[in-house]
Amino acid sequence: MSQETLLSELNDRSREIFRRVVETYLETGEPVGSRTLTRALSEKVSAATVRNVMQDLEFMGLLDSPHVSAGRLPSHMGLRLFVDGMMEVDAVNPDDQAMMDRTLGNDDSDTSALLGRVSTALSSITHGASLVLMPKHEAPIRHIEFVSLAPDRALVVLVFADGHVENRIFIPPEGQTPSSMREAGNFLNAMAEGKTLAELRSHMTRQLAERRRELDILAADLVQSGLALWDSEETDPRLIVRGRANLLDSEAADLDRIRVLFDDLERKRDIVEFLELAEQGDGVRIFIGAENKLFSLSGSALVVSPYMNADRKIVGAVGVIGPTRLNYGRIVPIVDYTAQLVGRVLSGRKG
Repeated sequence: MSQETLLSELNDRSREIFRRVVETYLETGEPVGSRTLTRALSEKVSAATVRNVMQDLEFMGLLDSPHVSAGRLPSHMGLRLFVDGMMEVDAVNPDDQAMMDRTLGNDDSDTSALLGRVSTALSSITHGASLVLMPKHEAPIRHIEFVSLAPDRALVVLVFADGHVENRIFIPPEGQTPSSMREAGNFLNAMAEGKTLAELRSHMTRQLAERRRELDILAADLVQSGLALWDSEETDPRLIVRGRANLLDSEAADLDRIRVLFDDLERKRDIVEFLELAEQGDGVRIFIGAENKLFSLSGSALVVSPYMNADRKIVGAVGVIGPTRLNYGRIVPIVDYTAQLVGRVLSGRKG
């Protein structure tokens, strides 16, 4: 049944009771009982009448009852209906706006540092976990170097033609030596000049097949390991996450579910899907529960909005994730405002 059909089947009394249940749940996180609703309704009706309406709403799939006598909670379908058809989105809170303006008002040429501050500010404002997907760096590469840190840890240093430097830690194949790392670095530098990271990856895949015999097997393995890292198959260095403690400390937090969420974040092999979610529609998108295909955590909600460069091309995204009882009316406008502000600031920069 479509949302339009569901809404059309709700009379004024059912609609008000449903809205009160959702708003009370979002505020308190607790099931809502008929007696509580009876005192809050604009129309004077008995608790028995309210119970009957709530049973009808449950039959329609809009409410759930965790226990027989514990009141009702909105289902994920009910939250979706409320968010899309009944929620009133507030204007951006002036204090929230001022805080974000100050965060992005600092003249910092380091995009990574600036977006890290944005993520921290967004987490502080919303009291949730914030996510920021940084733009890919598209400048040509000037130099690549592998540095051994420990038997199970290595560093790749990427120096770009525009002066940007990225340091990324990864797990090298077993048996790597300083000599094999130097050889792998020399191999990459010989073909990297003038190429972006994406272009180098494509070129290197072809060259590796042709010239693999020129490298010893350990160096070749290191090259492939570096490729996997740059292609974001493990922890994506473009994804900034802040505010984990906000979820872990939440009174309503299901700790096991929260741990699953962050395990997903740490091991996600295709984090670009985060950006693809944002690209599927204009402006802010809201994913509730099982709709949130990025994570296996079914009890979460994600509010996400893309930001664009000067050419109006989507290059990244900002978002807030938390339990389904997020304050959507407040979080949606600040996520939208932050995405637009980030786009304007980054578009005004060179490179």
